[in-house]
Amino acid sequence: MVVKTVGEGLDRVLDKALTRPVPKSAGAQIRFLVKQLKGTQAVAQLLGVSQRTVERYVTGEIKKPRSELAARMYTETHTRWQPRVKGRAKKAAATSQGLMIDVRASLGYAAPAGTTDEARERHLTLALPPHHAGRILDAQERGERDMRQAVADALKDVYFQQRGTRAASLEEVRMLHVEHIEFDL
Repeated sequence: MVVKTVGEGLDRVLDKALTRPVPKSAGAQIRFLVKQLKGTQAVAQLLGVSQRTVERYVTGEIKKPRSELAARMYTETHTRWQPRVKGRAKKAAATSQGLMIDVRASLGYAAPAGTTDEARERHLTLALPPHHAGRILDAQERGERDMRQAVADALKDVYFQQRGTRAASLEEVRMLHVEHIEFDL
């Protein structure tokens, strides 16, 4: 599967840190959500079904959900699954480990007059230091645009400026068309 958004890439890398698989059956997913949200009514509102339908999944009267409901159930279960494990992985990446990034994108930059700032397709595989990993992971809560900007800033520092040893006049790096982006811990 080709990952084209930073958010998807971060979700996938955090999934690698999970110690147990996400529940597969509809009943197990619903029971997990009921426990997390502390009641069937909250789960019913979250999924857009009746409270009685949720109760039927809990008791096992219904086993096979419609495809769109199954997708919503999986997504909601997946996002809430093992938050402490995901939190520890984020903390480790932001404080000591950093992140590996593999990106194929069109990258452009703003630079002083006399240089070309035309965007070019690049394929980069780099180790990002912890402070950049922390900025990218913090931006995850603010949305895709902020995550893209955090990644572009990290690429500017690590790749284009090589941590301050070259291209000091480079002002801004823009990540335009992302063909593929993947992270690793």
